[in-house]
Amino acid sequence: MKYTVITGASSGIGYESALAFAARGKNLIIAARRTEELETLKSKVEEINSDLDVIIRTVDLSVTANVYEFYESLRNYQIETWINNAGFGNFASVGEQNLNKIETMLHLNIQALTVLSSLYVRDYAEVEGTQIINVSSGGGYVIVADAVTYCATKFYVSAFTEGLAQELKEKGAALKAKVLAPAATETEFAKRSLDADEFQYEGAIPKFHTAKGMAGFLLELYDSQKIVGIVHGETYEFQLRDPIYPYVTRTRK
Repeated sequence: MKYTVITGASSGIGYESALAFAARGKNLIIAARRTEELETLKSKVEEINSDLDVIIRTVDLSVTANVYEFYESLRNYQIETWINNAGFGNFASVGEQNLNKIETMLHLNIQALTVLSSLYVRDYAEVEGTQIINVSSGGGYVIVADAVTYCATKFYVSAFTEGLAQELKEKGAALKAKVLAPAATETEFAKRSLDADEFQYEGAIPKFHTAKGMAGFLLELYDSQKIVGIVHGETYEFQLRDPIYPYVTRTRK
């Protein structure tokens, strides 16, 4: 049996992506901090296809030790697709941002994603039909005011994943690496970024996509031969593109 791993699956893009992959008959390993939401998602998947296997992992990936333990716990499963979706944002000026929150964001958005990507590449680079998709942001290509640190984490995700894709291609590896860069999406993102109890996108944000819509875009990227799936910041059109960052091949002697 083959599985699709999705981190940050308890809500938003991760949640809807799990349902989208389930609709394609994919067995799932869903991970997040909140068990109850994962159980709800599992029930939704069973409504779509009761024959699918859904594995739940409750884990806080902002803690380094947990990242390694999480990956090791999946050794007995054959994983054809790995989606690093877990992450969160922050809206505050650099001089006023909550550094405890920032440290957690750095650990989750950068460290966990890098470790999990590296471990998956190490094990699956030569396995046909495998993919890794890392979720970045439009803020991974454009710096947004009062979200400088968050954008910097997503610049890292974009550059790291594009570079990984080029490296794998250069080596003739079977594994494909891709990066999804959403713009504003109706999820819990704004609420957590603002440390607010509630946030309504309608009326507050001029343009945005639904999480279900973004999951559809993720599937388009999954089906394509392109490396980047990005939402245009002005038109909100979804575009499949070749790598955006320059990549220089190193000459080895």
